Amino acid sequence: MLFAGHQQLIEILQSWVDIPLEQRAAIAGIFHPAQVERDAVLLHAGEYPHTLAFIVSGLLRLYYIDANGNEYTKSFCMENDIVSAYSALLLNEPSRLCIQALEPSSLLVADFQSYQRITTQHSCWQIVNRKIAEALFIKKEKREASLLLDDAQTRYLAFLAEYPHLEGRVKQHHIASYLGITPVSLSRIRARLPHLILR
Repeated sequence: MLFAGHQQLIEILQSWVDIPLEQRAAIAGIFHPAQVERDAVLLHAGEYPHTLAFIVSGLLRLYYIDANGNEYTKSFCMENDIVSAYSALLLNEPSRLCIQALEPSSLLVADFQSYQRITTQHSCWQIVNRKIAEALFIKKEKREASLLLDDAQTRYLAFLAEYPHLEGRVKQHHIASYLGITPVSLSRIRARLPHLILR
């Protein structure tokens, strides 16, 4: 049975490569709708991930927790993103990541083994998987370079550019965690740049 989100997913995939009708039906058949409440944790550190999710609407946060309970936000994922703890999924290892819904979210969730079986059926999926891997690599490299080379204000401006209109949807301590600074430092930066703050 097709749901509204399936067409949204297929349109995203089609923007990367032409997908035959039978392959569209096959991929829609393994992605099942799920509604997630605000603050729900979809994956805890130490758990084995078995699924990947397409975000129809809503907002997720990927983060780490250290031995002292401090949280470090890795990234935010929103509408039209495909999300999982990829390294743990591919290596069949416990995840070091946690995934949390910051808003009530509508997802399409697929079992990863089912997804792998589908993607052996046609060459179009090689391009889809390459596009997903390329996007993840670019995002990871940019973030690492920013954390190593940029000052906090530059990282904040990059956050605003990468996630336009997201600031009003995310708590300030989560943004500070993503930037690698304290909430107090973020408040000081925001005070210096009032004309750049999206209200």
